[in-house]
Amino acid sequence: MPRDPNHWSSDELRQRFEEFAARFGEKARPGPAVTPSTPPSDDYWKSLQDLFTRDVTAREFRDLVGRDSEDTWRFFTREIDFSGLEQKPWFIRYPATAWKIFLAMAFRLSPARRVIFATSGLLLFAAWVKFIVTHAEMSGWGLLAIQSSLVAATLLFALLMVELRDKLALKGDLEIARQIQFGLLPFAPFSRHGTSIHSAMRPANTVGGDYFDIIDLADGRIALAIGDVAGKGIPAALLMALLQGSLRTLITAGFRGAELVRTLNDHLCANIPRNRLVTLFYAELDLTTGAFHYVNAGHNAPFLLRPGGAIRLGTTGVALGVLGGSAFEERGETLAPGERLFLFTDGITEAFDPEDREYGEPRLESFLLSHHHLVSPGLIDAVREDVLAFCGPARPRDDMTLMLVERA
Repeated sequence: MPRDPNHWSSDELRQRFEEFAARFGEKARPGPAVTPSTPPSDDYWKSLQDLFTRDVTAREFRDLVGRDSEDTWRFFTREIDFSGLEQKPWFIRYPATAWKIFLAMAFRLSPARRVIFATSGLLLFAAWVKFIVTHAEMSGWGLLAIQSSLVAATLLFALLMVELRDKLALKGDLEIARQIQFGLLPFAPFSRHGTSIHSAMRPANTVGGDYFDIIDLADGRIALAIGDVAGKGIPAALLMALLQGSLRTLITAGFRGAELVRTLNDHLCANIPRNRLVTLFYAELDLTTGAFHYVNAGHNAPFLLRPGGAIRLGTTGVALGVLGGSAFEERGETLAPGERLFLFTDGITEAFDPEDREYGEPRLESFLLSHHHLVSPGLIDAVREDVLAFCGPARPRDDMTLMLVERA
C-alpha cells in the first residue's frame, strides 16, 4: 500500500519533485544504438534512402496534384469575386484573375512576409516571361539548365503554397480557439458592494495556459482563482479548460476551501499527463466584510497591498497534478477598505530582457509600492507596460496574467 504523501520526509518530497522535473526533459524513446561494427556511411545512406522511399505511395502524389491542389485553390480564392471577369476577353480575364489571386494570397501574410512573397512571385513570373521570349535563341546545356531551374522554382513555389495553406488554416483555427478561450474568462470589470476586480491576460502564443476566474458563491461571497498550467500553446490551453471546468464543477457540487483544492488535485493527478503540473491560488472573499480564506497550491505569492507596505500570501501546498492525496492548508486574511490584492502569474516576474536578466519579484513589488496612487485598471496596465518595456525587443516567453482586487 503506498504511503501517504503527507507523511513523507523533506528528502523524499525533494526526490519526487526532482523525478517530476526530470520528466520535462523526456524525449521520444531512442532507436537501437549503432554498434561500432556498423559503418557510419552505410547507416547514412540507408537513412537517406528511407527518408525518400518509406511510406511514399502513388496515391500521395495523386492527392498532392489533385485534391491538395484543389483545396489550396479553393482556400485562396474562396473570398474572391470572379463574376465581373466572366465576360472579359481571355487576355484580360486571365491576367486579372491571376492578379486577384496574388493579392488575396499576399493579404493573408504579415507585412514583411508580404513584401518577400510579392518580390519572389514577381521575379519568378518575370523569369518565365524572359524564358518564353528568348528561349528560341538558346540551345544545348544552357537552355536545359535555365528550363530546369524555372521548373524547379515553380514546383517549389507551388509546394510552399500548399504548406502555406495548411499553416494559414491552422492559424485560423487558433484564432477561433483564442476567441473561445477568452470567452471562457471573465475579462469584464467586476464591481459589487464596494469591491472592484480588474483582470488582464497576454498569452505568449495565440492561446495560453494561464487561468483566472471570478465565481459567485452563496451568502454574498465570491471565489477568486488564478492559475498557471506548465507549458504554453494548445496543450496548455486544453488543460486550462479542464482546470476551469473541474473547479467550477466541484464548486457547484458544494466543495469549498482546502477540501476543494485537495479534490481538484486528485482529479488532475488522474487526468493530466505526468509531465504537466498546475499552480493555483484559490480564495473565497466575503464582499461585505473583506475577510477571505485562501489556498495557494504552489502559485506565485500574491501581494496584499496595504498603506504600510505589502505582505505576501505564500504557498500552503504543493502544485496540483504532482502528488495524489496531498493535503492543503487554508489560511485567512482581511482585505480592508483602501487595500488591494494583486495576483499574477510567473510570466510577469520571469520575463527576460535581451541580456537574459529576469524582471523578478523584487522589481514587481517595488513598482507596485511606488505606483500605489494609480486606480485599479491603470495599475494593471502600468505593470504590463513596465514588463514589456523591460523585455524590450525580446519576445515574452510565457503567458502574462494579472488580477487586482480592491475594496473602496
